[in-house]
Amino acid sequence: MASPSPGPDSSPDGDPSPELRRAVEPLLVDPRRSAVICDYDGTLSPIVEDPEAARPLVGTVGVLARLARGFGVVAVVSGRPLPFLLEQLRGVPDTVRLAGLYGLEQRGPGGTRIEPSAEPWASVVRAAATRLRADAPEGILVEDKRLGVTVHWRTVPEAAPWGVAAARHEAERTGLRPQEGKMSVELRVPLEVDKGTTIAALSADAVAVCYFGDDLGDLPAFATLRRLGHQPDRTGVSVAVTGPETPGAVIDAADMTVPGPAGALALLGWMAAQAAPEPGPPG
Repeated sequence: MASPSPGPDSSPDGDPSPELRRAVEPLLVDPRRSAVICDYDGTLSPIVEDPEAARPLVGTVGVLARLARGFGVVAVVSGRPLPFLLEQLRGVPDTVRLAGLYGLEQRGPGGTRIEPSAEPWASVVRAAATRLRADAPEGILVEDKRLGVTVHWRTVPEAAPWGVAAARHEAERTGLRPQEGKMSVELRVPLEVDKGTTIAALSADAVAVCYFGDDLGDLPAFATLRRLGHQPDRTGVSVAVTGPETPGAVIDAADMTVPGPAGALALLGWMAAQAAPEPGPPG
């Protein structure tokens, strides 16, 4: 079980601790055969009241680009729609793969791909979002992601029982699958696509893989890395990005923790510097 406290996971000056550095050392043995994959909300971006206002920390785009110069695979895998990720991470090269809606939408060096079997669910999601908005108490936010819909109650925590019940009702009515999150419930299309299957595909040729995540939707990714670590000559490292709302199950499933998006960015930046050091001044 990983510890949620900064403890050995971070140094007072924000640099990764020796323990963290040792944990990610397997990825630095052969960076071109390693994969570094991150969630977005709560990992690269702080959690905020309005999900549309979630912005990455300053310096994130540069760190991702530098990671991609050193590592074989660098990706952001999120429950957000791909257009949102493209907007918030604009400027990152296409060598940084972006996977939206848990992998249903992806952009990489070969272009953009949307999972064809998900498309018939767009009208179902739209109808569910319309009904939820019509019935929602004041302060509830219904986020229509085209191939998924999320009910948020961050600004009205007392409305949580309504949000949970309404999402369950829509799940029973439509066949969409409920996924609990921080102050939210998401209804997802019922396909066997999640962060675990997506990172498995993205990192199929990697010998070492790490994943940074903070919420229940990241547990399939952690489980994939745990299985990967049992394979000969492969290593999986799960990093929980912790905060006041981090579910205990996420901390329990992680190999190590970092304190919030700032801690994640510090470790990612250090890894980038090790894998793709800047050239020194001419001699």
